[in-house]
Amino acid sequence: MLKKNLLLLLAVIVLALLPILFLQDAEFGGADGEAEEAITEIASDYEPWFTAIWEPPSGEIESLLFVLQGVIGALIIGYFIGYMRGKYAKNTNAKH
Repeated sequence: MLKKNLLLLLAVIVLALLPILFLQDAEFGGADGEAEEAITEIASDYEPWFTAIWEPPSGEIESLLFVLQGVIGALIIGYFIGYMRGKYAKNTNAKH
């Protein structure tokens, strides 16, 4: 089991590093920028329906908030999976 987990971890690391090593001059932009560019090409007079209530002071803070949102979501999902697994194990042990 440990060997399998280490191989999977190594695969994730390799997959994360390959684009960085082989595509050094590439721009890794987000979907928001691509969507804005596509909309501008299709309809140059497009006006957004609303603007952001608060704009983060820097790109680093925006990235931090994005990562924090992902971490909170992962914690909620992990807690739920752990809770359900514990509940299943408790019910399985109670029947035997």
